[in-house]
Amino acid sequence: MKIGIIGLGFVGLSLASVLGSKKYNVVGIDSDRKKVSTILSGKSPFYEPKLDIMLKKALAKSLQISSDIQFATSNCQLLFITVGTPPSKDGYIDLTKVKQVAKEIGEALSKTVNKPIIIVKSTVAPGTTNEVIKFILEKYSKKKAGVGFGIIANPEFLREGKAVDDTISPHIVVIGGNDQKSISRVKKFFLKMHGNKVPLIETNHQTAELIKYANNSFLATKISFINQIASICQSLPETNVEDVVRAIGLDPRIGKLFLKAGPGYGGSCLPKDLQTLIKFSSRIGKKPILLEAVRETNNFQVRNLMILIKEALQKIRGRRISILGLSFKEGSDDIRESVSIKLIRLLLKKQAKIIVHDPKAIENTKMIFGDKISYADSVKAAIKGSHCTVIMTPWKEYSNLTNNDLRLMKRRLIIDSRRLLDRYKLDAEYHAIGIGE
Repeated sequence: MKIGIIGLGFVGLSLASVLGSKKYNVVGIDSDRKKVSTILSGKSPFYEPKLDIMLKKALAKSLQISSDIQFATSNCQLLFITVGTPPSKDGYIDLTKVKQVAKEIGEALSKTVNKPIIIVKSTVAPGTTNEVIKFILEKYSKKKAGVGFGIIANPEFLREGKAVDDTISPHIVVIGGNDQKSISRVKKFFLKMHGNKVPLIETNHQTAELIKYANNSFLATKISFINQIASICQSLPETNVEDVVRAIGLDPRIGKLFLKAGPGYGGSCLPKDLQTLIKFSSRIGKKPILLEAVRETNNFQVRNLMILIKEALQKIRGRRISILGLSFKEGSDDIRESVSIKLIRLLLKKQAKIIVHDPKAIENTKMIFGDKISYADSVKAAIKGSHCTVIMTPWKEYSNLTNNDLRLMKRRLIIDSRRLLDRYKLDAEYHAIGIGE
């Protein structure tokens, strides 16, 4: 069986690399020639732990990389669509890339006798696979779904920083369709890939699509919930959100995952997926009261940080403020919807002097701010001479700050959004999200 993967971003390249390393016959397709060249050199165009190693193994075994959709459509039995669906200006999702790929696959289908199963892994709103993608495929191929090709919705659940592990051992596989023959073939593929240890859910297209949004919106809800509790803790002397989390996380009905209070969630998935579900709910006449509250709670977190900084410094203008951590989470260089980026924008408006550090996300940050802020290649260089240091991303090196390091600061003031230094006796003024003073 030959497998095609169209779109070599975070999801597509992870899938292609894992399958290729396992000697599946895989061809990865991307229209970006520069990206293709980078991948062919054995290097991922973005940072993701373990991915470069897996990619090199795959290229040495069976992975081909190309820009030829016609070749993939004519030769592959399974064809995954893994292109991005970024947020549009109105807060919904932009289906431009998905529609373009569907059009190109449809045109390629019209020139081949091959009958691939097209598997939509891109995150799309409920109804998109059946009402938009299938329509485009049928229009340009002049073939009927279920006869000239199969079509399946198969949402992904990868965590940035854990993409390789999650591709190898996902917590679930969802297969959505209305063509039992295609469902059975795709199910057989995943059973061979993962065995019987991974739960497999069979449903229809729109339910499969909704599962992805429900999953991410619930995770966002858990984060916003504990951030709300953290805000309450800050107003209660000697209370600590970590103790609250430790207690409620032991309740099996709640669990401890995604109860880490902090500056708010970011990244390419949770904000976008929550916003899309809010828009989708409104479009079908259902007011998403809870989801809107989740979004507002998350938006408040950056304002809460500004309040902490302003109260501690009194004056922000002209103050040198160090930001430790730019990526939305550790183990990633992704700054999309990063609260650090939002905080820097607010501080610049107050005319603060900003110096930043991050192990992986500096280059991406330079593309946004250029020379408006300063960049440090070490933690010590970042905090030297600063009036305030704000810890944003829980990279391990930030937990290793010592009193000797803090003596480099002009004023020893720490704002810790992750409580990384809470257990240490610091010779500094220390404020943390979720800890009452």
